[in-house]
Amino acid sequence: MPTFPLTPTVGELSEGELLARILPRLAGGPPALLGPGDDAAVVAAPDGRVVVTTDTQTQDADFRLEWPNGYRHTGRDVGWKAAAQNLSDVNAMGAVATAIVVSLTLPPATPVEWVEGVADGLAEAVAALGAARCALAGGDLGRGRELSITATVLGSLDGRQAVLRSGARPGDVVAVAGSLGPAAAGLALLEGGPSYESLGAELRELVGRQCRPVPPLEAGPAAARGGASALMDLSDGLLRDGGRLAEASRVRLDLDPTALAAQAAPLGAAAELLGVDPLEWVLGGGEDHGLLATFPAATQLPHGFAAIGSVLPAVGGAPGVSVGGHPAAMRGWDHFAS
Repeated sequence: MPTFPLTPTVGELSEGELLARILPRLAGGPPALLGPGDDAAVVAAPDGRVVVTTDTQTQDADFRLEWPNGYRHTGRDVGWKAAAQNLSDVNAMGAVATAIVVSLTLPPATPVEWVEGVADGLAEAVAALGAARCALAGGDLGRGRELSITATVLGSLDGRQAVLRSGARPGDVVAVAGSLGPAAAGLALLEGGPSYESLGAELRELVGRQCRPVPPLEAGPAAARGGASALMDLSDGLLRDGGRLAEASRVRLDLDPTALAAQAAPLGAAAELLGVDPLEWVLGGGEDHGLLATFPAATQLPHGFAAIGSVLPAVGGAPGVSVGGHPAAMRGWDHFAS
């Protein structure tokens, strides 16, 4: 396990003293009706319905403090990603995030500076990703043997119906918003590439897309307004998540090889360096947190979406994903099989 720099640790502070260092860093966004300080926060639900999602990152399962290529994972990275992946799930319902709460489990040796970075990363992600209505409403601190962060995000549908995975129909267009593959390329560089210090700006940007993904938060509500028939977050890879959408809708998604090649083209330098086919990252890499959507054929795709295929009837009643008409072997992230 890598050593932290010699700074004050959470074990040297009381919970109140640690909160006093964290809470001011979460100020500046839209306020909750009642924010941190009481036993629970109070947030508005003007739509009368609340969209809710939660996700956990755990050290050495979801991130490393130090990667094989020498990159040191910061608290800011962890805070940013905790916000981004949950904001993306709300986005994938066609909703807008309204509040986030966070639970941290910390070993006593964790530097206070690292925890302050988590708070900074949360606040920076909410601001930079455009979640202007999302209040940083509070959370919980606990002591444990490993670093872990759980974020829960609430959202509003603003009077619209949620867009589900189960609405795709034969004849629809398959489209994506955001990028496919940069986060997977970044992970490959972290796990087995040259030293981080030796990487040029283009390759460092790919590492950044793994550590601090950039979900297209304007795209979810735009898809809902634009008539999307199905919608979901791309967190576990195009084939695996596409298979989930196909299963929910009882259809087949047929992906266009030319469109996939266009998605792979920006990954060429990293692929050449590591001896990898960049299409593998496009098809099997997750954590970019883009959106996979289907739209009726007559619908004009909203800004930010690109067509990558079509929806066909399920072959023999069995849903799935194909590429250029050929069945695609399943790949992508599975939390328990990977």
